[in-house]
Amino acid sequence: MSDWVLLRGLTRETRHWGAFDAALVSHGLVGESERVVGIDLPGNGVEHAHAAPLSVVAMMDFVRERATALKVRWPCRVLAMSLGAMVATAWAERHAGEIERLVLINTSMRPFARLPERLRPAAWPMLARIAMTWTQPEQCEATILELTCNRRDTRDADIAHWARLRRTHGASAANALRQLAAAARFRAAADAPRCPVLLLSSAADRLVDPVCSARIAKQWRATHGVHPWAGHDLPHDDPDWTCNAIAAWLGEHERTRDIRATSA
Repeated sequence: MSDWVLLRGLTRETRHWGAFDAALVSHGLVGESERVVGIDLPGNGVEHAHAAPLSVVAMMDFVRERATALKVRWPCRVLAMSLGAMVATAWAERHAGEIERLVLINTSMRPFARLPERLRPAAWPMLARIAMTWTQPEQCEATILELTCNRRDTRDADIAHWARLRRTHGASAANALRQLAAAARFRAAADAPRCPVLLLSSAADRLVDPVCSARIAKQWRATHGVHPWAGHDLPHDDPDWTCNAIAAWLGEHERTRDIRATSA
């Protein structure tokens, strides 16, 4: 039995997952005695009053403390996006026994990608617009949605909901910059974490080049799934595809383990 820990990315919080935890349950990825535990990075959501650390490793330490306080059972499964995936990678590298499985979505990190791949140049004008409207919730969230999401049937509701989150628990501009600095400085190990890793990326991600995930998967010899049309926020755009990809990967690992046990 393994709890799931969910980590979001830059300036986003647990409530930005929307109904994704319910999707994990409906796809049979969460057992009766298991939990889905969302943890906010320092500076985001319920932790918005904290100054974001200037290192991903310090963010990881914070998340582990919160996981312990929330009585997450070890080893857990971690599903993480973007900056959250860097935090999850640091966790798996430094505390291997605490993580059973690792799912990394649309992430990027040194030494596997260059700056223009980690933040696509075509996205820079939109990032500037986000910075200029940081204190204008509807305008800012509309631009974030345009940059990170390709599913638009829930656009108006998403912008309204995200604007409410920004008004109550929004990350400060200073914390956004601190998180960007931490992400830019983080460097993963060349060797793969000891636990099985699944990389998921979106072919139509306008923020991060999906080649970043492809390179990590190749270096770590990890499974890599590519969604054909989703944006950076893959769980928002297609939660069913995301859950099906995770379920197929977990099933393949179970079959491989059974074959090895039979052959032993």
